[in-house]
Amino acid sequence: MAKILRIYPENPQENLINEVIRTLENGGLIIYPSDTVYALGCNIFDIKAMEKLAQLKKIKLEKAQFSIICNDLSHLSDFTRPIDTSVFRFLKSHLPGPFTFILDANKSLPLAYKGHKTIGIRVPDHPIPQLIVEKLGHPIASTSIKDDDEIIEYSTDPELIAEKYDHLVDIVIDSGYGDNMASTIVDLTSGEPEIIRQGKGII
Repeated sequence: MAKILRIYPENPQENLINEVIRTLENGGLIIYPSDTVYALGCNIFDIKAMEKLAQLKKIKLEKAQFSIICNDLSHLSDFTRPIDTSVFRFLKSHLPGPFTFILDANKSLPLAYKGHKTIGIRVPDHPIPQLIVEKLGHPIASTSIKDDDEIIEYSTDPELIAEKYDHLVDIVIDSGYGDNMASTIVDLTSGEPEIIRQGKGII
């Protein structure tokens, strides 16, 4: 059964964040809030956790396009090829924020991402994922939680999310209602921003 942790964004309880970190380090899956929708996340370096995340999304891991959640831009060089100054400035002016930026991947990606030519980077403007990544010491893999409802595309109620994923994840972080609009996906691989999916973020 998933453990529900009520964590307050304005003042996240350190003991509960530490519990989330331990869960991630032990290969657990979490559901966490962001500046857009609630999302599923796991330790990016734990291949078994990444496989579980792919199973939940009913896709093969090698086909998965899981975003990488960072707390700032300092992790970029771990995953991406060298970035032009103009692109870096563009990223800096839009992050943290409700965007997923597609960038050229480098050769030192975590095992679960091997063979990927590009990678999606997110720096959510939300204290909880930022704190989790900071305390964990490295980014997490992430994917949005879709709703079964045709009209409401994304699940916003953490209690309903917890019911649905009760036996599938280890922790659900309840920070109140989430947004129901996903991040805007922007491809920067050509150097010029190309919007792949218009979401909450406006360029």
